[in-house]
Amino acid sequence: MNALTIENLSVSYPDQPDVLAGINLTIAPQERVGIIGPNGVGKTTLFHTICGVVEPQVGQVHLFDTLVKPGTFHPEIGLVFQYPDDQLFSPSVYDDIAFGPRNMGLEPEEVDGRVQRAMALTGIGDLGERPPHHLSGGQKRMVAIAGVQAMRPQIIIYDEPSANLDIRSRRRLIRFIQESSETILVSSHDLELVLEVCERVVLIDHGRIIADDNARTIMGNRELMEIHGLE
Repeated sequence: MNALTIENLSVSYPDQPDVLAGINLTIAPQERVGIIGPNGVGKTTLFHTICGVVEPQVGQVHLFDTLVKPGTFHPEIGLVFQYPDDQLFSPSVYDDIAFGPRNMGLEPEEVDGRVQRAMALTGIGDLGERPPHHLSGGQKRMVAIAGVQAMRPQIIIYDEPSANLDIRSRRRLIRFIQESSETILVSSHDLELVLEVCERVVLIDHGRIIADDNARTIMGNRELMEIHGLE
C-alpha cells in the first residue's frame, strides 16, 4: 500500500487557473521525497490539497487507503508550516504541543505522554514553560515540529523547513529529518538540504510534474535545473 496516492489532481483559483494540472504521484511508506521548483508553481497548494485544506476541481488524494475529504481532519498527516509563528499561538511551549492531542479527545495522561515524548525527540525538553514568542527561530521550528510529532502522523510535510535558520539550527534540523521514521515530503529552495534528506526529487513547474527521479540525477542535470529556474 502506498503512503500517498495522487490521481489526476487539478486545482484552480478564481484569479489563477491551473495552479495544479493533472498531477499523478505515488509515495511509498517511509520514503523521503523532495518537492522542488521555482516560486509560484503550486508546491504549497499541493501540500494544502494533500492535507484536505484546498478542494481540487478534479482528482483524488489517498492517504494509505483513506480518501482525503476536504475540510475533514486526517490524523495520518501533519504539516510543518513555513513560518513557525503561523503555527504557534499558545501561552507556553507545552500547551502548543498539547493542543493537537487535546483536540483529539485523548486522556490527560496520554496527552502528557505524547508531549513529553515529542519534546524529548526534538531536544526541547527544557522549554516547556517558555512562551513560544520568546524563542529563537531554530527553537520555534523544533516546537512546531514537536506539535506535529505529538499527533503521531505517518506522513509529515515540511514546507521550507530551513527558512531563517542559522547554520547550527539548520544542521540539527537536517539530522532530525534524516533520523525520522515517518514518510517525509520536503519543499525547499535550500537544495543542499533536499539533497541531504531526500533520496527522490519531484520537480514541478507551471503546475505540472516535469521530472521525478533520484535526487542526484535530477539535481545534477544542469540544463534541466536552469530551464526551470533552479541552480
